[in-house]
Amino acid sequence: MRWMPVCAGVVASTALLQGQTLPDVQNALGVRLVVAEEDTQPALDVVLPDGPGVVMKVVFPEHITVRKRGGTEGEQLYLYRPGKSGERPAWRTVGGSLEYESDLKGNVHLLARATQEEDGVLFHYELQNRSNVDYEMALAITDPRMISTLHDERLERTYVHHRDGFDLLASETPERLTLPLNQWLPSRYLASYTWPVPALRVEKRTDGITYYNKSRAVDEPMIATVSTDGKWVAASFTKTTGNVWSNPELTCQHVDPAKPLSAGGSAVLEVKILIFKGTLEDALRKVRAQRSSLQ
Repeated sequence: MRWMPVCAGVVASTALLQGQTLPDVQNALGVRLVVAEEDTQPALDVVLPDGPGVVMKVVFPEHITVRKRGGTEGEQLYLYRPGKSGERPAWRTVGGSLEYESDLKGNVHLLARATQEEDGVLFHYELQNRSNVDYEMALAITDPRMISTLHDERLERTYVHHRDGFDLLASETPERLTLPLNQWLPSRYLASYTWPVPALRVEKRTDGITYYNKSRAVDEPMIATVSTDGKWVAASFTKTTGNVWSNPELTCQHVDPAKPLSAGGSAVLEVKILIFKGTLEDALRKVRAQRSSLQ
């Protein structure tokens, strides 16, 4: 188990909602992490100081999916539902962290922790498999959705990194800038990291969603969005993943790690979201300095 130290300048406060005292935490930059009041199921709002208010909603997690060893189909142990659905978890503050625990389908237990750090938030999931079923893959999907000054529906400020430097995630689809929104959306834009680059660059699926595959693999498991005023950077990264991608309509950043979850065993999955004033190059330096410490 990896317990994160309390960052300098982190303070905690509380708000009362539906009989439960809901905590929030704040770092030295004044970035606040707040339990989302509009949802019963776990989601967190990121609030910038002296700014437009909430700039990111992080669904924590969006879903937890496993695949049995030797199987081909995934099974969802948990799926987020917005609004007043289900029961609110018992949130607690531990130092500079917000955390909760939950019993999932299939006799799997979850501990989810979001820790405020000086340059962003570390999202940490511990899965304990209390069953006799062996899973060769487990995913806990962190889903940060950009709002206000970080929202980037046409992917004009959302970047990935290749060996020769930063490039817009959607640079190979310039027509997106002038397409009517009902032709550009709904879509997903993906770039491979460890997975092979798909041969098909554009795929229109039967669900009505168009999938775009970047022709070059990225060399860092990160995706970054710059605010409209150019002052803030939000960048998600993990230790390793198959690909990075975004749903432009939400401008979400996905860097989804996966690990095996053996019968009677446990797995830890971590994603860091940088949220700081700086540049893309600053974000890259932070990613390269911190990636190896993630689980």
